[in-house]
Amino acid sequence: MIRLRPGPPATVADLHRAQQLAGLLRGELERVRAAAVAWRNGLGGLLVALVGFSLIRGRTDVTTLAAGWGALVGVLLLAALAAGVAGALALLRAAHGRLTVTPVAALPPAPLGDHLEALAAVRSLRTGVGLVLLCTALLVAAVGVTWYAPARPASPAVSSPAVSSPPSAR
Repeated sequence: MIRLRPGPPATVADLHRAQQLAGLLRGELERVRAAAVAWRNGLGGLLVALVGFSLIRGRTDVTTLAAGWGALVGVLLLAALAAGVAGALALLRAAHGRLTVTPVAALPPAPLGDHLEALAAVRSLRTGVGLVLLCTALLVAAVGVTWYAPARPASPAVSSPAVSSPPSAR
């Protein structure tokens, strides 16, 4: 048979640590949300700068690229768009919370609920940062392909009968 007995009384250091932990838990969600807003704004600025940079490009028409290279640029741009949208949604989730309403009966106690939401926001923040950086890499790759991919070979010139020039008047 197992007997449970009270442990030793809490020391002043134990009580002080418990107060510190409670204070950290109270402000945790606000700190995570503030960090998420800062990351969202910073990564948004990065993407704006990247789009501005991508306006300085080599070929403006992917049909001038060799066979297959234009399709690769399209796939890279589509993947960048998908990663960018998913990253933006993850960053918005981290900064502002989920778009759901939790039933009152399912709400955990305040410190625990805030801690669980802070953990979910940090996961969303990490995911969003990774996806936006992936979007950036894909955009850079797409621009790089337009710069450095081989050009479509010139079509053979259609030979036309030689046109004789009129004799020059002297």
